[in-house]
Amino acid sequence: MRIASWNVNSIKARLEHVLSYCQNTSTDVLLLQELKTTDENFPTSSFNNIGWHVAKHGQKAYNGVAIVSKKNIEVTQVGLPDNEKDEQARYIEAQIEDIRLASIYLPNGNPSPGPKFEYKLEWMNRLYNRAKKLFYDEIPVVLGGDFNVIPQPIDCYDPTAWQEDALYRKETREKFYAICNVGYLDALRQINPHGAHYTFWDYQRGAWQKDNGIRIDHFLLSPEAANKLVDCQVDKEPRGLERASDHTPIWCDLSE
Repeated sequence: MRIASWNVNSIKARLEHVLSYCQNTSTDVLLLQELKTTDENFPTSSFNNIGWHVAKHGQKAYNGVAIVSKKNIEVTQVGLPDNEKDEQARYIEAQIEDIRLASIYLPNGNPSPGPKFEYKLEWMNRLYNRAKKLFYDEIPVVLGGDFNVIPQPIDCYDPTAWQEDALYRKETREKFYAICNVGYLDALRQINPHGAHYTFWDYQRGAWQKDNGIRIDHFLLSPEAANKLVDCQVDKEPRGLERASDHTPIWCDLSE
């Protein structure tokens, strides 16, 4: 099974790119983030017309996550538990065959320090709790999406410039590694332990052309999923398209 993840920065603006990606790559399941649309306005029929199933958790103008798949989707969780007042659409989880998958759009957290950063850390605490529960279910789990976390200096073109950014602050990275230390594997670094493998390039200052990128889109695998890991790579081609998202897809292959 090939699972890809892509922050599309508006499904309406990027629909043709996404449909083409579904039809012209080996992808079986695509996790989407930053839909910027409600469930009612999500283009479900466009995916159904190419034979794909859809599960979505949308929000008007902001956030939003979805799972689209060639295979049947059984939704198991919409939104993270433990905070019923949180209305931001950032998490959806589903069972597809024997794999439990989550599409994650973790808060950015800037400016930091401040209320947005506190919300980010609180959200990461809830993600840790959910990840820990799934871990102890002893099933194949794939947590994928835009984590808005730069884990290591190697994952940023200029770590010094990002030192006080919410994506790279010590508190953020500590909470990311707390999830990893439960027993989740960073799939890309398992396959590619060295070198820069960016997933995001800002629209400004020629970041794409200069390759001034950061790695903030990740796959974290439970041991049962990690045992199935065959490959994990970043697909840079969609970032070079006209009217591209500022993110590009990352994918992983799991054996049956």
